[in-house]
Parts: sequence; structure tokens; C-alpha cells
Amino acid sequence: MINTAISVRGLKKSFKDKEVLKGVEFEVRRGEIFALLGSNGAGKTTTVNILSTLIKPGGGEVSICGYDVQRQADQVRQSISLTGQFAALDGMLTGRENLLMIAKLRGVSNPAQVADNLLARFSLTDAANLPADKYSGGMKRRIDIAMSLIGTPEVIFLDEPTTGLDPEARIEVWNTIKELADGGTSILLTTQYLDEAEQLADRIAILHGGKIITTGTLTELKEMYPPAKVEFIEKQPTLEEIFLAIIANKEER
Repeated sequence: MINTAISVRGLKKSFKDKEVLKGVEFEVRRGEIFALLGSNGAGKTTTVNILSTLIKPGGGEVSICGYDVQRQADQVRQSISLTGQFAALDGMLTGRENLLMIAKLRGVSNPAQVADNLLARFSLTDAANLPADKYSGGMKRRIDIAMSLIGTPEVIFLDEPTTGLDPEARIEVWNTIKELADGGTSILLTTQYLDEAEQLADRIAILHGGKIITTGTLTELKEMYPPAKVEFIEKQPTLEEIFLAIIANKEER
């Protein structure tokens, strides 16, 4: 079995005269939570859209589970699922009906059983017959991710999955993401909440100026930060401080 779930080499993309991606390179291993960080407009969503076959790359090589995103787009789509920045629910349908609809579209066997199993897994059985419009933000996010699991995708793209959620709902989503990775699913996560990457990611990449400027574990990124000052206690830098220091250092060169 190939150990690399996502391989990106020299990825480029321009919109009109603006070059957004200038040779992005990274890999995501199987069963890994990989966080892609970057400021607004850095190209995170563009990268996800290319990897999920929604838009075509301008150059480079991208493969998902061994399939080329351009030449084998159908196989890629069968291997992945995408959860965007906003929950893709039909508010007039119940939670269960939303799951059934996706299960039927994906052609899974026994869609009713699949829907019931996911409702139970995400602690939504009691709310199964409520219209999705009645759900809280955290519940909408959970059922949105549950919909992503139909057909057991090997790779899930989560594009800023906790945008606009309250702290309690964010923790609900975090727990769900950890459970998915524990089950062997590969997850590429984009987020502007650096504490989210700090909590979830096995490895972190920083996208800046159209390129990945550094990749590593949180521990490895901390080693790039100036040594902690010892006053009464040694203060370890937060990921936010590391992120800002790495970008500032890159811009000074």
C-alpha cells in the first residue's frame, strides 16, 4: 500500500494576471492530520479546490491516493470528500434526509442503515427528524462532516471547518476530526485558527507568497523560533507567535 495519501509537486495556479500558487510542494501521509496555514488570500482554498478536482492546476503534479487529479479525476473523486467553509445542508430536509440524499447519490448499499449509523456515531439520533435549519452551528458542522464520510473516503479535505462556530461547537468538531484520523482517514485541514492546528495537526505547513515556506511538526516549528526567555518560568511560544515570526523572517530576506 502506498503510504502517501496526497502528493503535490510544483503546483502553480494563476487567475488572470495574478499568480496565486508559485510551485507549492508537500505530502500528506495516510492517517495523518495535515494543517495548511496561511493568511487571507494565501491560496489555501485554491489549493484545496485543485486537489479536490474543482478547478484545474496551471502547472505541476498532484496525485491523491496514487491517482493524478487531471488524468484520473473520476478515481480521485471516489477517494475523497470535501467539507467547505460553510455547511452544505438542505435546511428544509431533516438531518436524516440529508444523509439519505448523499448516500443515494453516492450509490452506497443500504443507505438507511448508513444514515442511522452516522447519526448514532455523531450523537445526532435524537435530532434526526428535525429540519437542519433548526440545528445549532455545532450540530450542522457534525452532520456536514458525517455526510463527508458516506462512501468511506480515504482522504477528507476540511476547508476552515470551524469558521463562525462558538468554542463548544469547535471542540465538538475537533473531537470528530481526531476520531476520523484515529480510524485511518487522511485529513488536510485549512484554518486561520492557529490554536486549532496546534490541537489537531500531526504536521503543519505554512503557505506564504504562493509557496510552502516551511513544513514540520509543532515541535520542529518551535525549534525555528528564538529560544524561550527564562524569567520566573520558561515560556514556550504559541503557534501564532511561531507563524508570525516565520513569515516576518521570510519577508526580511
